[in-house]
Amino acid sequence: MLQEAVFLDRDGTLIEEVHYLCHPEEVRLLPGAAEAIRCFKALGMLVVVATNQSGVARGYFPEARVHAVHERLAELLRAAGAAIDATYFCPHHETEGIGPYRIRCDCRKPAPGMLYHAAAEWPIDLTRSWMIGDKISDAQAGAAAGCRTILVRTGHGCELPQALPAEKLRLAAMVNNLAQAAEVIRAAKSSAHAEATSCRFGN
Repeated sequence: MLQEAVFLDRDGTLIEEVHYLCHPEEVRLLPGAAEAIRCFKALGMLVVVATNQSGVARGYFPEARVHAVHERLAELLRAAGAAIDATYFCPHHETEGIGPYRIRCDCRKPAPGMLYHAAAEWPIDLTRSWMIGDKISDAQAGAAAGCRTILVRTGHGCELPQALPAEKLRLAAMVNNLAQAAEVIRAAKSSAHAEATSCRFGN
């Protein structure tokens, strides 16, 4: 059976924004992030990180550094009683990349490739899933894959305009942080369950 998933941007959404983060010791969870992930898991959802990492393409650090950062992230989440199911990252950049990383790929957000790759490897129903991030490109990727989206005002989210094309972005909400995003999803699932129950047992 296909499951709902929550796709999370990494920098500025799940952890503190650090310019071209490549040192594991600089990884710091944003307040409420672990609690939000625990909430998603309690709701029976898969939790997947999807992050652009053009620092690899630009030659600032190798892919091994990205993996080291993700290992540290997993360690911090475990200590807080939380866990993600999978992590995907795009190391490419169409114009600033070096060597084989200088390509126009299908995985760099706002393209939805990382979400499609996850759905090919995990039992994910994209049309029932969510994408949460701090940039419009996160919402664009989610919308392109058929997900509902939420934007958070952490990281680059503090620069988001008040007015956005909600229908085009499949935008359900703009909230202050990941914990509030989790409440939006919890409420949406509760409402859907109540509606389904009413249809099943109503007159």
